Amino acid sequence: MNCGYADCSRYSAEYAWAFTIIGIVKILKVNQMGNGLYTARKMKSDRQKFRWLDRGYKKRVLKLREKSDPLEGSAQGRGIVLEKVGIEAKQPNSAIRKCVKVQLIKNGRQITAFAVGDGAINFIDEHDEVMIEGIGGRMGRSYGDIPGVRYKVIKVNNVSLDEMVRGRIDKPVR
Repeated sequence: MNCGYADCSRYSAEYAWAFTIIGIVKILKVNQMGNGLYTARKMKSDRQKFRWLDRGYKKRVLKLREKSDPLEGSAQGRGIVLEKVGIEAKQPNSAIRKCVKVQLIKNGRQITAFAVGDGAINFIDEHDEVMIEGIGGRMGRSYGDIPGVRYKVIKVNNVSLDEMVRGRIDKPVR
């Protein structure tokens, strides 16, 4: 095959387009994989090196999910209520979802938690101790039409919020 370059005849037909279209004088070897009897070390080291390009591997090995999680990997956490807030629902819904800002006891981080149930916010006051857990969104993210809220309140002063909303238990005086 003659393409106008001296080195062109050394390469197969697949590489010929690189010479003619782009005008590259030297073609780099595309596949740098180890080849031959004694390549196990290179293949192993390459595999270890390229695993770090995988986002899931990096997140898992460096424990980035636990580090960024306010609950630090645990299922539930306790905190003190700082204030009650109303959060507008995302489109197409139109409502004000009743939430509370909570400061976690274990690390001092502030999070927003949803008060589940009709009139549940009335059982929660400032400076109450609440227990929170994940709201059940996809992969620890927010749930439904409540933007930026990943947690829900399950207990207030060590009494179930659901039981208080249903009227089975009165809120204890702290």
